[in-house]
Amino acid sequence: MPSWTHLIRFVAVEDNQSHIGQLVDPSRDVGLDTLEGREVKAYEIVGTIFDGEVTENIFTVKFLQSPVERESCNYIRCLGLNYKDHAQEGGFAIPKVPILFTKPRSALIGPYPATVNIPKCAQDGTSDYESELCLVIGKTGRDISEEDALDYVLGYTASNDVSARTMQMITAQWSMSKGLDSSCPIGPVLVATSVIPDPQTLQIKGSYNGTTVQDGHTSDMIFNIRQQISYLSKGTTLEAGTIFLTGTPAGIGYFRKPAVVLEDGSQFSVYIEKIGTLVNKIRYE
Repeated sequence: MPSWTHLIRFVAVEDNQSHIGQLVDPSRDVGLDTLEGREVKAYEIVGTIFDGEVTENIFTVKFLQSPVERESCNYIRCLGLNYKDHAQEGGFAIPKVPILFTKPRSALIGPYPATVNIPKCAQDGTSDYESELCLVIGKTGRDISEEDALDYVLGYTASNDVSARTMQMITAQWSMSKGLDSSCPIGPVLVATSVIPDPQTLQIKGSYNGTTVQDGHTSDMIFNIRQQISYLSKGTTLEAGTIFLTGTPAGIGYFRKPAVVLEDGSQFSVYIEKIGTLVNKIRYE
C-alpha cells in the first residue's frame, strides 16, 4: 500500500491544477476547514492513489475534489439495509445476505464546493440522504476470505447515498433511483487503513442544515466490512478502484415524522470519526 495516511484530491492555489496530496496537518477536519475558508496545506503525492509517494513539495488547497476520480473508479457497489436500527425503523426483516445495488461512475462527486444536483425527475418532495462509511478497494482480488478482507482496502472516507424515494419504491431494483447524476458524493479525505485498522469502531452522523438527523455507529452494521468484501468477491473479481458504500444508520428523511426532504439551497453533512466531515450543498436543476 502507498505511503500516505490522509489523501486528498484538490486544485492548488499555486498553479490552478489538480493534484493528490497528503494533509500537512491530518488532525484537522479538512471538510470543515475548506467550507469555512481556512487555509489547508498538502504535501504533493507523485503517482496515483494506489502507488503514490509523498514528497516534500507543499501546495495550498484552492478547493477539494473527490478523493477518487471517476477515471480511477471502475465500479460503485452499495449495500442496502445494512444497519440494524435502519432496518427496524422501516419495519424490514434483517436480511440474511447483503442487499446489493450499484451506482454508475457519473454519480460520483466530491465535497463542497461540489453540489448535489437534484434532477427534475426527483423534485417531488422525496429526495433523501443516507450517511455512510465508504471504502476503496486497493488491490484486485477474487474469492477473498473474511480473514484477509481488510488487506484489500486502500482507505476509508465518508459518503452520502442520495436517493429518490418515489423512484425507489415503484421497483424492486434500486440502482436507478440511487444512481442519478451527482448522487454519490464522497470525501473529504481518504484515510489509510493504518489509521483505521478496525472500521467497526467509528461514530457516524448526518446533519441537515446544522441539525443532527442521523447518529449511529459502524458497530451496528448487520454485515461488517470483512463480511461485505468476502461476500461480494465470491466468484467475482473486485478490481482496485472499486468503491463500496456500506449502508446507513437510522434517521433517513423518508421515515422521519414529519419527513425530511433535501430542499433546494439546503446543506447536508456526513461526519465520520477519524475521517472528518463531507459537506455538500443541494441544488435543484
